Amino acid sequence: MTELNTIAVVGASLAGLRAVQALRREGFDGTITLIGAEKHLPYNRPPLSKSMLRGDDEVTLPGAEEIGDQWLKGRRAVRLDTGDRRLTLDDGSEVHYDGLVIATGARPRRLPEHPEGVHTLRTIEDSVALRAELAAGHDNVVVIGGGFIGGEVASTARSLGLPVTLVDASPYPMQNVLGAATARWLADHHRDNGVELISRTRVTGFDGTGGVTGVRLSDGRTLPASLVVAGTGVVPNTGWLEDSGLTLSDGVVCDERLFAVGAANVVAAGDVARWPHSLYGGELVRVEHWSNANDQGGVAALNLLAGPENAKPFADLPSFATHVHGARIQTAGLPHLADETRLVTGSPEEDRFAVAFARDGVLVGAVAVNSPKDLIRIKRAIVAGDGPDALA
Repeated sequence: MTELNTIAVVGASLAGLRAVQALRREGFDGTITLIGAEKHLPYNRPPLSKSMLRGDDEVTLPGAEEIGDQWLKGRRAVRLDTGDRRLTLDDGSEVHYDGLVIATGARPRRLPEHPEGVHTLRTIEDSVALRAELAAGHDNVVVIGGGFIGGEVASTARSLGLPVTLVDASPYPMQNVLGAATARWLADHHRDNGVELISRTRVTGFDGTGGVTGVRLSDGRTLPASLVVAGTGVVPNTGWLEDSGLTLSDGVVCDERLFAVGAANVVAAGDVARWPHSLYGGELVRVEHWSNANDQGGVAALNLLAGPENAKPFADLPSFATHVHGARIQTAGLPHLADETRLVTGSPEEDRFAVAFARDGVLVGAVAVNSPKDLIRIKRAIVAGDGPDALA
C-alpha cells in the first residue's frame, strides 16, 4: 500500500470530523485536506428538527473549531479518479491524496412533484427557513412521511401550538423500523397529542402557484396546506463517484473493514457507507443514524492508516434515539430482520415498554419506549448472540 503522507476527507459533517480527529489522535503528521460543501463548522443534525426549530442555535459539534489543517469550506467534490488518486472540485481545482475518506452523507429524497415551498430538512439553512415559517404561524401544516424527521417535525410543530396533519404510506408510522406493536403505539401517541394521522396514503401532487395551498392524496382527497414539510427519507450522496471505479449500490459498497470495493486506499463512513455486518451474517447494511457516523468515521480513518491487512472489522450495533411528543424512543440492531417479536417489559398502554426481535432464534434488534435500561440489557444480549429466552 502507498505510504500515506496526504489524506483527503470528503464530507465535513460528523463522520468527516471524527475521521480527522482520529487521524490526529493517532499521531498522523501528514497533510489532511477536509473538503466540505457547507460553510459552517461541522454541526449536529439531530437538533435541526427539534431544538433548533424552537430557537436554539447551538448545534456546532464539540472539537469542530480545532480541526485546523487545510479545510476547504464551501467546496464540493464532483469527480474521483482512483487511478491517479485525484479529486476534482466544483471550482475546477484538484486535490491529490495518498488515502481518502469518503463521508459525503446523504440528501433528502425529493418527491416526484416537489414544488418550491415544500420544505425538506437536512441543513442549518433548511432548519432556519422552517423555523421562520413555524414562528409565523400556519393554519394547515402538513408533514409528509412519519419517519424520524417527519415525526420530530410534527412533534415540534404541535409543541408550538400549530395544527398538524401527518401523511404516511405505511399502515403505522415507522412500522418497518419499530415493528408493528410499537408503530401502533406511535400512531396512537401522535393522535393523543393532537396530530391528525392519515395512514396507508401517498402524496400524488400539490395545488397552488407561487406557494402550496393543497396536498393531493392517492385516495382522491386534497388536504388544505399553507406549510408542507417532506420527510420522505434520504439517498446517499454518491453521484460524484459514478465514474470512479468504486462499487456503488445504495451507497459506497465496502468490505467489513470499511475499505471501498474497488480501491485499496479509500474508505467510507457514515450515511454513505454500506458494508457487510458480521452480527447479521455479512448482510450489507447502510445506517443513517448519529451514533453510526460518530463511531464509524474514526474507525474508517484508523483502518486507512493501518492498511487493509491490519484493519479491524466494523461491527458496532446500530442504534438511534428520537423524542416524539415527550416520549423517548430508542432502537438497537435491525428489528426489520426479525421473524419473532417478544414484549420484554412494560406495555404500550403504560407508555413504557421494551420489545426484543429475533431471527431463527437469535436476537437481532430491540425497541424501547421510555425504557432506556431495558434497551441496554437487550443490546448486550444481541451482541452476545443470545436468544430471546435469555431475557426472561
